[in-house]
Amino acid sequence: MTVSIESVAPYRRRRAAVSLLGAAAVVMFTGIVGLGVAGFRVNLTPSEPLGLWQIQQLDRPIQVSDLVFVCPPVSDIMLNARARGYLRHGLCAGGLAPLIKTVAAISGQRIEVSDLVRIDGHSLPHAKLMQRDGQGRRMLPYGGGIIPPGAVYLHSDFRGSFDSRYFGPLSTKNVLGLAREVWTYAP
Repeated sequence: MTVSIESVAPYRRRRAAVSLLGAAAVVMFTGIVGLGVAGFRVNLTPSEPLGLWQIQQLDRPIQVSDLVFVCPPVSDIMLNARARGYLRHGLCAGGLAPLIKTVAAISGQRIEVSDLVRIDGHSLPHAKLMQRDGQGRRMLPYGGGIIPPGAVYLHSDFRGSFDSRYFGPLSTKNVLGLAREVWTYAP
């Protein structure tokens, strides 16, 4: 039995194409891992502009108005939020993705929650609470109170954001660093 070059050529082309695709996948995976190790994250949520962000080391105390990356704690509230689709899968504990939020208040400040949020008696802009989510499920607000030492109250101007209006203050130990826009798109 003789094998012609013409009959082997399609096999070789397929094998070369599969090898090339495999090599491209390895290079892409290595690049994504490398970007992640360097602190780069992709934001796909409407809470902040879509695009590429970087986590920057925080070399000072957290301040009101800081835009930060924070890992949600593994808690019933956060796991329920993940099950409802408010949070994405990611590399934080419990398989949750980091959030990008603005620090609206720090320890010692008083939070009052009604139909909107007040911090030390002043209304927080864009902080109207939602009674129900986009699928009609009841949203339970944080009850308010004094932010304990070592905690921050986080907010996003996006009305549908899942933030401290619903989960309350988070420990500053969960803050990964400042959020810096690298390349973003705001529709």
